[in-house]
Amino acid sequence: MSVVVAVTDSAEGRAALRAAYAEAQLLGTDLVAVNLMLGPLDLSGAPEGLDVHVVERAARRSREEAVLHALAERAGSVQRLVIGVRHRSPVGKAVLGSLSQELLLEADVPVLAVKLPAEHRG
Repeated sequence: MSVVVAVTDSAEGRAALRAAYAEAQLLGTDLVAVNLMLGPLDLSGAPEGLDVHVVERAARRSREEAVLHALAERAGSVQRLVIGVRHRSPVGKAVLGSLSQELLLEADVPVLAVKLPAEHRG
């Protein structure tokens, strides 16, 4: 079994990665980190002994497709998907789509949505 995390290049993405470390440890499983950033993924905060596998996004795939593909490749063995969510106004939620919104709707595994505390929002 695995925990999968979608890691974006944002404060929410870093918060999702930290929460995914804790979730994988809690569930006693490995972590699959889908790197949606342009650069390399920094795993220096990973707890000692946690088995972390990084999946790089293929250039031809959207961010959503990359995460859903990682889930499909591990069908039946993913316990949880961890995503970071950004605080948005009601109008922003209704009018604009987002990666987190699409993953909440499309993922066929339980999703842990991580929000930044109000004092850390930009």
